[in-house]
Amino acid sequence: MSLGILSLACGADLATAVAGRLGLAPVPVEERGFEDGEHKIRPMAEVRGLDLYLLQPLFGGPDLSADEKLLRTLFLAAALVDQGAARVTLVAPYLAYARKDRRTKPRDPVSIRYLAQLVEAVGTARVVALDVHNPAAFENAFRIETVHLEARGLFVRRLLPQLAGRAVAVVSPDAGGVKRAEALRRDLEAALGRAVPLALMEKHRSAGVVSGEAFAGEVEGRVAILVDDLVSTGGTMLRCARACRERGAAAVHTVATHGLFTGEAATAVADPLIDGWLVTDSVPPFRLPEALARSRLAIEPVAPLLAEAIRRLHGGGSIVDLVADPAGTLGA
Repeated sequence: MSLGILSLACGADLATAVAGRLGLAPVPVEERGFEDGEHKIRPMAEVRGLDLYLLQPLFGGPDLSADEKLLRTLFLAAALVDQGAARVTLVAPYLAYARKDRRTKPRDPVSIRYLAQLVEAVGTARVVALDVHNPAAFENAFRIETVHLEARGLFVRRLLPQLAGRAVAVVSPDAGGVKRAEALRRDLEAALGRAVPLALMEKHRSAGVVSGEAFAGEVEGRVAILVDDLVSTGGTMLRCARACRERGAAAVHTVATHGLFTGEAATAVADPLIDGWLVTDSVPPFRLPEALARSRLAIEPVAPLLAEAIRRLHGGGSIVDLVADPAGTLGA
């Protein structure tokens, strides 16, 4: 069964980078719009019998909303199934609606489950996502195969040179991210060959208001590495950075897979409380001023990770050891 990579036009750069690492050219796709706003999407090459990976980040913007990207992705997946593709795998480095994974208030929707039902309904065989908010909720929402990738190996590789000879602490800016922070702490400790403690900031959110000031852990004299799955406005990272500085942290760096940078994020990104921001290109920083993004962000490409995952999935291999990559085996 031959391998194919394709995407919508709005995901073409990433699809081309991933396909290139696999020695392929993306399957061409036609997207045609009509005057009333409807559209037609179809593959422009034979796909019958292929093992297809539809690579489409589902963040909103800059030209299409998350809803528009999702609908077009579903239509393309359905068209591929109709045309006899042997298997269609949706690869969504950023998965829309994954944050709404439980009911926090009466009559709340569980949006990730509804998303899963739509993806399954068009015949998708498998979903691959990168650092979703709650991996367990992601896995439980789908009845088809799910693959959850993590970027922390890429982050460890990127962080190591600037941490040489320095005391380090990993900090979770809220209780919900403790497992994520502990995983990064463990990998950094193994890579550095010395103890790396874990710290935690209290955080409560209700009706958009964030509260909680308690802080547990030792950061004095250390480089504090704040880690989360995504950055939206940057307010959570900034309040945690302030707490670390007040407790004597020598430096503060943030690590997050998905940089949405919405609202007043530019103010947070520019704040000198934080020495640097490390994100992946799962969501390009198009909402930030270009000069600010260039000077304040370090951006790690996800194409090597996605390409290697696809290579292994297509070949029936294991991705269990794909997370830890401190030696840089995935390359850039």
